[in-house]
Amino acid sequence: MSAQINHALPPEKMAVVGAGLVGSLWALMLAQRGHHVDVFERRPDPRAGAYKGGRSINLALSDRGWRALEKAGIADEVRKIALPITHRTMHATDGTLTRQPYGLPEAQGKFDDPQCIYSVSRALLNRLLVEESEKHAQVQYRFDHKCTDIDLQANTLSIEDGQGQSQALKYDRIFGTDGAFSAVRDRLMRTDRFDFAQRYLTHGYKEIEMRPTSDGAFKMEADALHIWPRGEFMLMGLPNPDGTFTCTVFAPYDGPNGLNQLETPEAVHAYFTAHFPDVIPLIPDFAEQWLANPTSSLVMTQCYPWHHGDAICLMGDAAHAIVPFYGQGMNSGMEDCSVLSELLDAMESPSDWDATMKRYTELRKPSGDAILELALRNYIEMRDKTGDPSFLLRKKIEAKLATNYPGRWLPLYSQVTFSHTPYEEALQAGKRQDQIMEGILAQEGIATNWDRPEVFESILNAWESTGA
Repeated sequence: MSAQINHALPPEKMAVVGAGLVGSLWALMLAQRGHHVDVFERRPDPRAGAYKGGRSINLALSDRGWRALEKAGIADEVRKIALPITHRTMHATDGTLTRQPYGLPEAQGKFDDPQCIYSVSRALLNRLLVEESEKHAQVQYRFDHKCTDIDLQANTLSIEDGQGQSQALKYDRIFGTDGAFSAVRDRLMRTDRFDFAQRYLTHGYKEIEMRPTSDGAFKMEADALHIWPRGEFMLMGLPNPDGTFTCTVFAPYDGPNGLNQLETPEAVHAYFTAHFPDVIPLIPDFAEQWLANPTSSLVMTQCYPWHHGDAICLMGDAAHAIVPFYGQGMNSGMEDCSVLSELLDAMESPSDWDATMKRYTELRKPSGDAILELALRNYIEMRDKTGDPSFLLRKKIEAKLATNYPGRWLPLYSQVTFSHTPYEEALQAGKRQDQIMEGILAQEGIATNWDRPEVFESILNAWESTGA
């Protein structure tokens, strides 16, 4: 059921630059308000031709994304292409498996259960969003059209099509949803007092595909995100509804375990034999795939403000590109859509656009910065800690706390993934929880005596003394 939409405002002519997940969702939300929407995308129509894998990083849909999809009224359609993931499965080098539930152990595996994340194909979801928005007659997609400039005074887009023909088009509002290397943001960077920072992780990633068995079955647990943590690098496998797993190695570019060292079949075979031996029989052509697929970089961006006047607005990666290790890139971009949509619901006249844009930046900029930091922290957790006994003990303690003392302790992961707590609030709460749990885990004998009421009361009293 979609939320109530404010239809009191007159229809306007809107431009959305970028037809990815955030852009196509936002186009749908604008069309539902009665606006005319032109969507420009420099790439070809994603529905034309077969999807080419190798650099997608699978999507993990969680509560923040679902909230936006519910508001747009298309959550039920997305559920048809989503696969519930209830837990992590960690693979040790010797083949030992350790499982860690994402949410509370007694509440797993249902679509209406907030304690699951959902694996979704980027290609299928993008196609669905484009098609749903195109059902509105006032939405027009123009693929193979790139933004080359913006006249910020006249709200005019300069657009070049695939044949090199240019035109200038005027709009009431322009929304930049065109990704980490946004052309809209690039134009705003040439305005006074616009801050921008970009940096790359020293690690990159490479994908290979684990295909299903001959009868179409998954080769590993289909309700798990699989992690092979190896210190400074890791392999991650996320299932797809078609029975495949997208397997992604995240590793430094340089050094003995670096991606730059893996450029021959012999080097790739030696790497997997040493670090991921249980994967080899599951992906017989892993070396061939490895050498055929690209190595991709991981970029992070920050900027301020996220708007210009009352007519230009940045959303999704155009405003806050992050690394993928909390599974929140898509979710945070979709949350941009739901937050801005809710602000539009509160508007009473067109003159409120200026205050609404300012409020959007005020609300979302701190969240964008916080989820970037959280994603970087989670990479260290996934590659270094998920197989560590102390880390696993902490997770058991926190799960028992959340189960036995509801409302008094919510683990950081649950705050980020299974709630709508602003990211910046979750980050600060997580830092306070870290200090408390470090003290508990340092106690002598805690590994065998953790499940005692006095331990839980000690944690809760320390937590509540921080003003939580």
